[in-house]
Amino acid sequence: MAADVLLLGCGRLGSAILEGWLLTGSLAPDRMLIATPSSKPAAEAARACGARVTASPDGIAGMSAVVLAVKPGLWRQALAPWLPALVPDAVVLSVMAGVAGADIAAAVAARPVARLMPTTAVAQGQGVAALWSDGPAAEAAARTLFGALADLVPLADETLFHAATAVSGCAPAFIHALVEALAEAGTAEGLEPDAAERLARGALRSAAAGAATGASLAELIDRVASPGGATRAGLDALRHGGLDLLATATVAAAMRRSRELG
Repeated sequence: MAADVLLLGCGRLGSAILEGWLLTGSLAPDRMLIATPSSKPAAEAARACGARVTASPDGIAGMSAVVLAVKPGLWRQALAPWLPALVPDAVVLSVMAGVAGADIAAAVAARPVARLMPTTAVAQGQGVAALWSDGPAAEAAARTLFGALADLVPLADETLFHAATAVSGCAPAFIHALVEALAEAGTAEGLEPDAAERLARGALRSAAAGAATGASLAELIDRVASPGGATRAGLDALRHGGLDLLATATVAAAMRRSRELG
C-alpha cells in the first residue's frame, strides 16, 4: 500500500509516536511517510520495517493525514512545502503546544484539524492525550491514529488545552523531578545514591501500577497512608510545605508558556 500518513517531524515526541505505531501495529509501516531533515533512530527503525523516510516533499502526493510534530515556532515554514502533497480532504493532526486549531486550519485551506497533547509514553502504548477537534472527521482520524497509543481525553473547549498541557503533557517531567528530589533526600539521610535512586524509581513504578487500576487518587493515597503512620506524616509535611501552592504555580507557569508559544 502507498504511504498516506505523513509524520512531519521526528524529534522526541514525533519519535515516541512513531515507536508507538511500530509497537502496537496500529499503523502499518508501508503507510508511513516520515519527514525529517536528519537521521533519527526511530525513523531508521521504521524504514527497516517498510516506512518511507525523506527530507524532501519532491514527488510526494496522496497524503490523507499529516501529524504535525515540529517545534511550535517553526510549524508554518515546516508545513508549507508539504501542502501540495495533501489530498483536498486530508486531516491535519497537531501535537504542538500552544498553536491554535484556527491558525492551523487557515494554513491548510480549512481542512479538518484535531489537536492532541500526548505524553511520551505513547512510545510504549501507555500514553495519555488531551484531544480537541473541529469536527467528526478530524476526531475519527485522531482516534484511529492515537487510540492504541494513549488514553484519549476529549476537551469540549480548545482553550482548555493550555491547562491540559500543563497537567498532562508537561507533568511527567514534574513527577520525575519530585522523584529525583526524594532520591536526593534519601541520599542526604545516608542512603547510597544508587540505592536511593533505585528505591525512588521503584516507588514511581508502584504508584503507576496503582494508577492503572482506575481507583481514585484519594483512595490510592489512603491505601498507603495509614492514620498516624510514616506516610501520613510525610504527606502532612508536603501539605504544610506548600504542595498545593507549588502545584498551582507550576501549572500556571506551564500554561503561561503554552500561550506564549501560540
